[in-house]
Amino acid sequence: MQYTIKMKKHFSTSWKGSKLPRKQRKYLANAPLHLRKKFVSINLSKELRKKEGKRNLPAKKGDKVKIFNGKFKGKTGKILEVNLKRSKIVVENIQVKKQDGSKANVRLQPSNLQIIELADRKKKVEETKTKEQTIKKEDSKDKTKEKQKK
Repeated sequence: MQYTIKMKKHFSTSWKGSKLPRKQRKYLANAPLHLRKKFVSINLSKELRKKEGKRNLPAKKGDKVKIFNGKFKGKTGKILEVNLKRSKIVVENIQVKKQDGSKANVRLQPSNLQIIELADRKKKVEETKTKEQTIKKEDSKDKTKEKQKK
C-alpha cells in the first residue's frame, strides 16, 4: 500500500517547522514577500555587531558588503538590488563576462556575504521616536496645566 501525504498548495502561517527537507523547501518557495525579507538577512561585521547589538540584518540597497565565498571571494561593493522572489543579491562591480562579450551582474546568496557598512536605516525609527517624545511632552504639559486649573 502506498501512502501519500497531502500538502497544502498555499502558504500556512501556522507551520511550526519540520525535519523534512521538502517541507522546508516548500515553506521557502511559497512564503509571502513580507516574510521573505528575513530570508535575505546578512550577518554583520564584528564592529557593527557591537554597535547595533544584533548579529544580522535584512539586506538593503546601499549597504556595503564583503563577499566571503565563491569566485569573487574577498571583494567588496554596495548592494545594487535585493531580489526577494529569488532570495538573491546583486553587488556593484561583481560581473561575469558572457560569451558574446557583454557583462552580466552575478546574483549572490546572502549567506555568502557580510555587511561592512550600513546604509541609512534608522531614519524612520528615529523620526517616529522623536515624534512620540514630543507628543508625550505635550501631553504631560497639558495634564499639568489641567491640574493647575483645578
